Amino acid sequence: MNLAAITLEGRHVKLVPMGLHHIDALWAAAQDPKTWEFSSAVIRSADQCRKYVETALAWQSAGTAVPFVTTERASGAVIGSTRFANIDRDNRRAEIGWTWINPKWWRTAINTEAKYLMLRHAFEVWKCMRVEFKTGHTNVRSQQAIERIGGVREGTLRKHMFQPDGSIRHSVYFSILDDEWPAARQRLEKMLAG
Repeated sequence: MNLAAITLEGRHVKLVPMGLHHIDALWAAAQDPKTWEFSSAVIRSADQCRKYVETALAWQSAGTAVPFVTTERASGAVIGSTRFANIDRDNRRAEIGWTWINPKWWRTAINTEAKYLMLRHAFEVWKCMRVEFKTGHTNVRSQQAIERIGGVREGTLRKHMFQPDGSIRHSVYFSILDDEWPAARQRLEKMLAG
């Protein structure tokens, strides 16, 4: 798995390698509080945004993550972020997560296409055996979205982590396996064509 910075581009979205120069644009995109309702990472200040980016880049330097800035392809506007993380080269697996988008772009093709591009890269370029997703037990919208793209619910890690408000989150895990990817790819391509 070559974890060099990459750009993934579709018809609606362009995922560009995250850099420190994106901090101001990400902070501008992070302003709507609805963005963070279910998130385990919250950006509520410019300093938190800087720390978010610095952490993502540190994980990339450690070889465990590839972070992206999510941009609307037509306008070039920075609208959020996503990343590959918990990358395990030996076992050919990675997680897709840390995904957030400004609510103005919810229920558009942006997130679906971003997931498609990332899954395609993971399975067809990196030759992953498994791609994982996790979300909070109260985030039903995210759970449904993961299932809609072909994610298989595997179970719940109880009392998995603390939320920013101090509450306890149980994490619901999903995966797509390499032998499930062809059907998931077909489903995603049909969704994006519609």
